[in-house]
Amino acid sequence: MLSKRSEKGLILLSVVVAGILFVCWLAYNPVKDIHANIPGMDNRPAQSESSERILIGEGFDFYSEYSSDLTGKWTQFRGAKSDNISTDKTKLINNWGAGPKVDWQVELGEGHAAPVVYNGKVYVLDYDEVKKADALRCFSLETGVELWRRWYRVHIKRNHGMSRTVPAINDKYIVTMGPRCHVMCTDPNTGEFLWGLDLVKEYMSEIPFWYTGQCPILDDNTVILAPGGKSLLIAVDCATGKVLWETPNPDNWQMSHSSVMPMTFDGKKMWVYAAVGGIVGVSAEGDDAGQILWKTKDFSPSVVAPSPVVLKNGKIFMTAGYGAGSILFQVKKNGNSYKVAALQKFKPKDGVASEQQTPIVYKDRMFAILPKDAGGMRNRFVCCDPNDCTKIIWTSGTNDRFGLGPYIVADGKFFILKDDGTLTIAKASTEKFELLDKTKVLDGHDAWGPLVVTDGRLLMRDSKHLLCIDVRAN
Repeated sequence: MLSKRSEKGLILLSVVVAGILFVCWLAYNPVKDIHANIPGMDNRPAQSESSERILIGEGFDFYSEYSSDLTGKWTQFRGAKSDNISTDKTKLINNWGAGPKVDWQVELGEGHAAPVVYNGKVYVLDYDEVKKADALRCFSLETGVELWRRWYRVHIKRNHGMSRTVPAINDKYIVTMGPRCHVMCTDPNTGEFLWGLDLVKEYMSEIPFWYTGQCPILDDNTVILAPGGKSLLIAVDCATGKVLWETPNPDNWQMSHSSVMPMTFDGKKMWVYAAVGGIVGVSAEGDDAGQILWKTKDFSPSVVAPSPVVLKNGKIFMTAGYGAGSILFQVKKNGNSYKVAALQKFKPKDGVASEQQTPIVYKDRMFAILPKDAGGMRNRFVCCDPNDCTKIIWTSGTNDRFGLGPYIVADGKFFILKDDGTLTIAKASTEKFELLDKTKVLDGHDAWGPLVVTDGRLLMRDSKHLLCIDVRAN
C-alpha cells in the first residue's frame, strides 16, 4: 500500500497532468465566440483608459478668415428631414462628360465620418492621427481651405477605421459625437467650445464594436442622444449643457451604431431608436417627454448599423447586417397607449435588407443596396414597395453592384457610390433601374461615408480623403 504522502503526491500529479491536458485541448479546440463570423468582434474598443485624462474641447487652431454667399444646408445625418433626399434646387449633371470636376480634396484620419454643410462651410469630425485627437474641422465649401479646428486628445486604436459619425448643426450650435462617446458642443461660427459630455463616464454607455456610429440629432436648440447604459435616450439643452430629460432603461439596452430618427404618429411626435436589445419609441414633447411610449424586442441583433425607416400609417422598417435580415412592424394606438405588431420578418435573401446604409423612401418606394448575404442579388441596388418588403420591383442587375457604399437622391437622380470609389448617376425611377453614367472618382478603399449634395456640390469620402465635386449642370 502507498503511504499517505505518496497518495497525496499522486493526486497532485494527476491534477497537474489534467490541467496540462485541458490547456492543450483548448489550444486545439478553442471555444467558439457567437460573434466569430463578424469582423472586429474580437477587437472591442476599450471602454475606458484608466490613466487617460480627456478634456473635451481643450484645443483650438485657427487658420483662415472666410465669408461666403452660399446658403445651402445639410444639417445632420440624412439631412434636415432625416430622409437622405437633397432639397437643393440646383440642376445637376446627367453624365460625367469629360470626367468629374473635382473642386478640392483633403486628407483625413482613417474613418467613415461624413460632413454637414452650413452657409458655405463644411464641418467634419475627424481623428487627427498626429495629435491623437478627435477634431472638429471646418473648411470652405468653395475652396477646401481649412478655416479652423476644435479638438481634444483621446487615444483611439485603429479598428476598421476610427471616426464614423456626422455632426448636427444650426445657426448657433454644432454637436459632435466622437468614437469613444465624447459629445462636444461648439459655436459653428467661431469654433468656441461650449460644453462637453462623456457618455461612458456619465451614463455608463458601452462603446459599440468599431466605435460610435450614432449621429446626434438637433431639435431646435436641443440635442437628442442615445447613451444606453443608465439612460436609453437623453435631451440636452445646447445653450447650457443641461440635461432636460432622461429615458429609463429597465432592460439595460446598449448603444448601437444606429441613429435616432423622428416620427409623428396620430399627432404625437416621438423619437425612434434601434438599440442593441430592441427598438423603442420615446415621447419627444409634452409632459411625458422622454418617456417610453412603445418598444419591441422582435428585432434585436447584436450589431445594428442602419437607422429606422419611418413609413406611413405608423409603419417602421428596420434592417441590419450579418444575416439579421429585416422587420416591418406597425405602431398602433390602443386607447391612451401604444402597441406594436410585426407585419413581416425575414432573412436577407428573402427581401430588402441592408448591412450598413439606411434605405431611402422616395415617391412611395423604398431603395436599398442588398447585403453580401442576399444570395444572387447581393450588393445590388434595389427598389420595393415598402408595404411588402419581400417583393423586389427592380434591381440594378448583375453588372452594377455597390458593396457597402452610400446613396442619395438629388435633382430627381440617384447618386450611388460603390465602396471602391466608383460614382454612379441613375434616374430616380420607381419603374426600373435607369443608369445614366458612372466613373471612378476615388482611388482609395472603404468609401462608406454618407453623401452630401448642396449648392450644386457633392461631398464624398473614402477611408482617408474628403472630396468635393461640382455636379452643377452647365
